[in-house]
Amino acid sequence: MEDGGNARRAERWEGYVDWRNRPATRGRHGGMLAASFVLVVEVLENLAFLANASNLVRYLMGFMHYSPSQSATTVTNFMGTAFLLALLGGFLSDAFFTTYTIYIVSAFIEFMGLVILTVQARTPHLMPPPCAATAPCAPVSGPRKAMLFAGLYLTALGVGGIKGSLPSHGAEQFDEHAPQGRKARSTFFNYFVFCLSCGALVAVTFAVWVEDNRGWQWGFGIATIAILLSVPVFAAGSGLYRNKVPTGSPLTTIARVLAAAALARRAGAQSASHGAVIDRAPSPTGSTDMKDYCKPGDMVANIAAGAGPAEPSRELAFLNRAVRCQEEQPGQQNGRLACTVQEVEDVKIVLMVLPIFFSTIMLNCCLAQLSTFSVEQAATMDTRVGRLTVPPASLPVFPVTFIILLAPVYDHVIIPFARRLTGTEMGISHLQRIGTGLILSIVAMAVAAVVEVKRKNVAADSGMLDSPKPLPISFFWIAFQYLFLGSADLFTLAGLLEFFFSEAPSRMRSLATSLSWASLALGYYLSSVLVSIVNSATGRGGHRPWLRGASLNHYHLERFYWVMCVLSTLNYLFFLFWAIRYKYRNAGVIKG
Repeated sequence: MEDGGNARRAERWEGYVDWRNRPATRGRHGGMLAASFVLVVEVLENLAFLANASNLVRYLMGFMHYSPSQSATTVTNFMGTAFLLALLGGFLSDAFFTTYTIYIVSAFIEFMGLVILTVQARTPHLMPPPCAATAPCAPVSGPRKAMLFAGLYLTALGVGGIKGSLPSHGAEQFDEHAPQGRKARSTFFNYFVFCLSCGALVAVTFAVWVEDNRGWQWGFGIATIAILLSVPVFAAGSGLYRNKVPTGSPLTTIARVLAAAALARRAGAQSASHGAVIDRAPSPTGSTDMKDYCKPGDMVANIAAGAGPAEPSRELAFLNRAVRCQEEQPGQQNGRLACTVQEVEDVKIVLMVLPIFFSTIMLNCCLAQLSTFSVEQAATMDTRVGRLTVPPASLPVFPVTFIILLAPVYDHVIIPFARRLTGTEMGISHLQRIGTGLILSIVAMAVAAVVEVKRKNVAADSGMLDSPKPLPISFFWIAFQYLFLGSADLFTLAGLLEFFFSEAPSRMRSLATSLSWASLALGYYLSSVLVSIVNSATGRGGHRPWLRGASLNHYHLERFYWVMCVLSTLNYLFFLFWAIRYKYRNAGVIKG
């Protein structure tokens, strides 16, 4: 009987349940088939989001009568809020609910938001009155404005919950303790970005065409149908999913460790550790279980049972006071501030990945230019391809198409070659991928500056500096900066998602993975701040600011791009400083 009970326990995925809250079992739950449903859902989810976001500025200007600056600010705030709310989705997934539950609820919330926007777009009396010939257009206000923002921010809330739960839900389907599971998980993240781009491709082509030629009620309708379809597709994999059991608020753990360490320092507690220390490996190829990278002779009896490391590591040693203080002052620390060694090590990991997170914000600031100045540049150029005129909002088709073509090549050609070359399981480490993306963003900004100089020279030579007509230069010149930034996005986003997921403590994985989206949001906000700072600094002494003028031809956009290039270079040096010193929490190098 005892052997039978052990066998049943061995068949279970420890810490995981199925959708009915029963123990998940090996062979039945998890694996690439389960994750495939997540990949299909990502196509529909990103289509629903970008079908509107990529062209929302034109809707706000043309139908809600906002000024260009008001429209741009509204869109930036909407997208930034949606990505920041991914942190909320990740937190709830780790703390209280499963990623399965968060996705279903978030998709329903986004659906309600899109329904509100669709109803408003197809009902004339819910829109602001048409512009009068003798009076300026009145922007949307009152109940109509409240309806618009209710729809937008319900959508943003739903998008945030989905972004915070869906990637980690798919990644949790793989066995991280087996080499094949880790390799499959890496493939999942590559194809997650691939599917994200497939949804974006449909959004910036078909959906944008529908919005411009058939009406915005149809554009919002496409998004509504897409997110509605994603729910039964996601639910179809319910019997295959393994869902991680929530373990309580990770923020509480972080706060408790920091508070205990601070109080211990105030009390004069010493942080010296006289026992074993944890070794962190310089290559992310082995198990992520804490007990697997503690030295065998340093484990006490309860460690063998999986309780965690016996002694804290020497990295960020000031946090060790949280444990030492517990040992030296048990009367004060056995309450709310009692910390285990495992919790201290978890918080150390979180603190060590934060510099990597900060170093990606500048990259996303560069990516924000794809939906702002790059679109405005293309709008002044010849956008004809044969008899077809390409709308400026469809320009992201360049990086999206490049990602779709490159992602399979990267996963099936580049990575296997790198594995054979290096003899490691990963082939190319997460930080190497992120670093490659940062370098490509530097090149992209330099290329953008050179292309802008050429565009302005064509305008000057043609005597069209003040002409509203398209310049005699093809918009394909803009494609170069789009291709470099698209490549940077592929390397960085997939690398970031996998880096945060694999490095984070298991109880914080959804929240940590959400940092990838938070970086994108902060990049959008930083872009707006940089524009304001540059205009303020260059407009002093009666000079005209670089980014103001009668038209884009009178801007000094090329100088702004050079500033971005310099800032991106400094940011890369910041990244390099921390990446060289970072030690992965995985152990060992597995030879192929």
